[in-house]
Amino acid sequence: MSTELGPCPPRFVELKKAIVASYPDFEARVTKAWGEILQELDKTTKEIAKLGSKLTGVQNVPEVNFAELGHLSPERVKEIKSKGCVVIRDVVDDAEAKEWQEWLREYVTKNPDIEGFPENDKQFFQLYWTKSQIRARAHPNVLETTKWLNQMYHVRSGEKVEEVDLTTPLSYADRFRIRHPGVQWDAHPPHIDGGSIERWEDQVFRGCFAEILSGDWRAHDPYDLRNRINARSSLYKRPNQSTVFRTYQGWLALSETGPNEGTLQVFPNVLLSNAYIILRPFFTPKEGKSIESFDPEDWQFDISNPDFPGIYSLGQAFTGPRPNTKTHPHLRLDETMVSVPKVFPGDMVFWHCDVVHAVEKQHTGKEDSTVMYIPAVPYTPANAAYIERQKESFLKGVAPPDFPVTKGEAHCEGVGKVDDLENPIGKCAMGFAIEVA
Repeated sequence: MSTELGPCPPRFVELKKAIVASYPDFEARVTKAWGEILQELDKTTKEIAKLGSKLTGVQNVPEVNFAELGHLSPERVKEIKSKGCVVIRDVVDDAEAKEWQEWLREYVTKNPDIEGFPENDKQFFQLYWTKSQIRARAHPNVLETTKWLNQMYHVRSGEKVEEVDLTTPLSYADRFRIRHPGVQWDAHPPHIDGGSIERWEDQVFRGCFAEILSGDWRAHDPYDLRNRINARSSLYKRPNQSTVFRTYQGWLALSETGPNEGTLQVFPNVLLSNAYIILRPFFTPKEGKSIESFDPEDWQFDISNPDFPGIYSLGQAFTGPRPNTKTHPHLRLDETMVSVPKVFPGDMVFWHCDVVHAVEKQHTGKEDSTVMYIPAVPYTPANAAYIERQKESFLKGVAPPDFPVTKGEAHCEGVGKVDDLENPIGKCAMGFAIEVA
């Protein structure tokens, strides 16, 4: 598949027209909403930039301790949901997390032919089945954490969603990185995972943003399950495009990592970024007006071009959203992409599946920054079906279904085994039946 980013195809003009025809008084309603969103962004982005990576009082990225989960005040939970991100301290014991890091180092040393990048100094590894990863995903505290996060979601209408269990966490196999100090990292600029043009093109996925597209953007609920569980996030089968519903993406720290040490950055307002990004394709600046203007009068409704800013063609598929200061200037990303607070071995970081996030380009620290990617995944029929396929990949030692085909790990010295799933909840999360004595 080509890695060159290209423009949106002409047929996307018809997609815009179809969306417009799907909602009553679309132009008038979203034009009013667009003006409100610009004004709200002007105020909110200044507040985010002012707070920056502040660690006391009001924070852009909330912090809680694992022991507090289930006992947080409604105000704290509301804050986490509003920001769309959270650091959870002490999920795993420090010593255990450090041991997992050592095992990863041993694994990549003993198996020099494994795949990763940069090619001449591998730091991001196309590996899924090391003993460390299997143990971490199956750890009771990790699964308890993801279960708690899954339950942030609900069905706003109150209707029961069949065969969905937010209290049954599943394990989604992903990769890890061991990032070295002093290395420039351009691989992960601001972006959103879990669906590209699908956010507009797939009718069910689009339903997640129905209030925004109806002009009532403040009523948008990023935690409404109703359409999420059946949204098709991978219409074009692009490798590295998750096909499961992850309530939150996340990683587990195996080392100390702080701001300016290659850590995660987020835009900490999921409702506002959703509203802006979803409506951005329907507006252009008026002739002679700046794309950076926050004045609603400088903008016009326009569906004459196929562009979905931040969405790019990639071979026969699409990638994005990848907002930047040119396509989405009102996010003020050069000021509002906030680095998460310093983490320690055993801490976890999570961000809502719609949150704009990035990895810092610079790592000015002195030690490797090591994290394992572990998202929060609830039980749904589609997710469970994926886990069954993933289980077969595990047993064969090959890459999981969502990821590019590699030579696999079956030949690797020290590859993880089923026996490394040490407890019943971990086995269930990986799709293995539990034997009853």
